[in-house]
Amino acid sequence: MATGHQNEQTDTAWKQAGRPSGKRGRKPKGGPKGRQVSAAALAEITALLDGQSLQRDELIEYLHLIQDSQGCLSAAHLAALAQLMRLPMAEIWEVASFYDHFDLIKEGQTPPPPRTIRVCNSLSCMLAGSEKLLAELQGQAAAGVRYIAAPCLGACDQAPAAADGHQLIARADKAGLQNLAKSPKQPARLPEFTGLEAYIADGGYQILRQLKAGKLADTDALEQLQTAALRGLGGAGFPTGRKWSIVKSQPGPRLMAVNGDEGEPGTFKDRHYLSTDPHRMIEGMLIAAQIVGIERCYIYMRDEYPEIIALLRAELAELAKTDLADHTRIILRRGAGAYICGEESAMIESIEGKRGLPRHRPPYVAERGLFDRPTLVNNVETLYWVRDILENGPGWFNDQGKAEHPGFRTYSVSGRVARPGLVRTAAGTTAAELIEACGGMAEGHHFKAYLPGGASGGILPASKADLPLDFGGRLAEEGCFVGSHAVVILSDQDNIWQAASNLMQFFAHESCGQCTPCRTGTDKAVELMAAEQADTALLTELSEVMADASICGLGQAAANPLVTAMRYFPQDVPAKGSQK
Repeated sequence: MATGHQNEQTDTAWKQAGRPSGKRGRKPKGGPKGRQVSAAALAEITALLDGQSLQRDELIEYLHLIQDSQGCLSAAHLAALAQLMRLPMAEIWEVASFYDHFDLIKEGQTPPPPRTIRVCNSLSCMLAGSEKLLAELQGQAAAGVRYIAAPCLGACDQAPAAADGHQLIARADKAGLQNLAKSPKQPARLPEFTGLEAYIADGGYQILRQLKAGKLADTDALEQLQTAALRGLGGAGFPTGRKWSIVKSQPGPRLMAVNGDEGEPGTFKDRHYLSTDPHRMIEGMLIAAQIVGIERCYIYMRDEYPEIIALLRAELAELAKTDLADHTRIILRRGAGAYICGEESAMIESIEGKRGLPRHRPPYVAERGLFDRPTLVNNVETLYWVRDILENGPGWFNDQGKAEHPGFRTYSVSGRVARPGLVRTAAGTTAAELIEACGGMAEGHHFKAYLPGGASGGILPASKADLPLDFGGRLAEEGCFVGSHAVVILSDQDNIWQAASNLMQFFAHESCGQCTPCRTGTDKAVELMAAEQADTALLTELSEVMADASICGLGQAAANPLVTAMRYFPQDVPAKGSQK
């Protein structure tokens, strides 16, 4: 501790140096400290929020309101939001900066052009020429518009896909996108779908009414779902009835999160179900709420599906006029462009208005999930089948599959097939059968390889096209998995190493950055895969570290395409002196 004599010496030294004396050697400044809130910005944000009772968990919703209104998130508006919510500016900024769909503008920076057109650069769209398309558009961009790359838009069957803001543009081409940029922006267009009235007329919500009236016991319905081979169809494959039973056994209040953040490259099945028959999923959710005893149901929808978000808002408003959902509360939440939020605990963090960082386990979300309460998490397609199972019985559902692979599956098939699209068929269907269902290979292409489970499921050669595409079994023995049942077909015109590099670039971009093995490992893998000569020993070691030490499934599975490419397609791995 400094003595009084030492303090005097210090003051003298400061004075001799021409600097003010004092404890810290600083002259106190008048006026308030920190970033000052602009009165104009405060008035704008106050009017935009329209007197809402501000809730911390709705931070991302407020950021969407500002972005939609202003076209970006300026420092002035974020400072105003921070003051209104009584949160540190740093907390607002760290959340906003985590998500791809928020444009943060610091003081002195130029806001983005008023029009943003995104061109998908994931694998199926890359195969359809999206990288060349984007380069040409960026080289001839007109004033007031920008063209940027985007990860999977959930329209792999309509490649190359683009989005005007987030409004899907199927089978995009250069002339069409350039003309689009010159025309006024259109609001989200609702697809043709089965609305509430038509759904009820077709027998919808009868199972729910039976449960609510006690004509069908909750225990009997749960037993049927446990007998059925219904599993989590978002990727993990956990038995649905067992999951419901686990959450039901936890002390209340219990919550539910519906995972509509379908971001796995190659996957577009949930988009189809929600845009054609949304109430079948909603009824499955409400049945779960009745059986499990759910206080609040959160539907988390990816921001790339604006037409579905608009559709759900309209149909949930109609549903609220009935007594069908009076046993729970339904809350719709909008994602903001983060693939990691498809992981259940990262999605829960995002619903709570935070960065989408996966949680460590245990505890599991069934025990402590949303707001530290027991939480049931189900995928859209999983809930889609609940009504049919309870109407027709678990035996009916199980009999739809193949031997040792019970149940229905919806495969998203894209890539080098004649007719990309959804194939709803038996569990355990093979890649060869899916190609046949899609009209065979595209003209001029010969089957070479396929992804059995989206970006993270690995890559297999055509010689293994007879493997049943289902959870576990022979597919797992090959080091692959079916995940969300996204199957991408590759041909003799495709270089498998380049395909694996595209997938690794996706993972590097989408890593949340929380853990070093994934954050650094994906970046390093991209760098090593771009080398003229592949260091396969180092890439193998790196893959093992990522798989063993990453916090969540993104980092654990990111190297699967790389590892299987080296194992099954050594001829495509660049060696010294080769041409990639």
